[in-house]
Amino acid sequence: MDGVEVRTLTDGGQPASDTANALTSFISAAEKTVEVAISNFTFTPNQLTIGPGTTVKWVNHDDIPHLVAEKALAFKSQALDTNDSFSFTFTKPGDVEYFCVLHPHMTGKITVKVGGA
Repeated sequence: MDGVEVRTLTDGGQPASDTANALTSFISAAEKTVEVAISNFTFTPNQLTIGPGTTVKWVNHDDIPHLVAEKALAFKSQALDTNDSFSFTFTKPGDVEYFCVLHPHMTGKITVKVGGA
């Protein structure tokens, strides 16, 4: 078979290596992590728009504990001491309001939508 290029194709007719690259990009996008800082009794950013499959990681930079929870308690962290973190992966589109259980005036909102951030 001199001069003949043999390529493995997927069902869609694309070279297998292109499909692997597309799959890697999809997995990377689905595993994206966004950080929310807890500092001076505030969440920064206070409002966030993300795509489904994104993980939000809250990191406490204050000298006192904070406890992050969704309003209806769909998720709730343990008490976070200085430099502790809590992560949650959002899978469903919609608005999610959260607050600090220990300091209820601390609030934030995450909008999950297809097309994301």
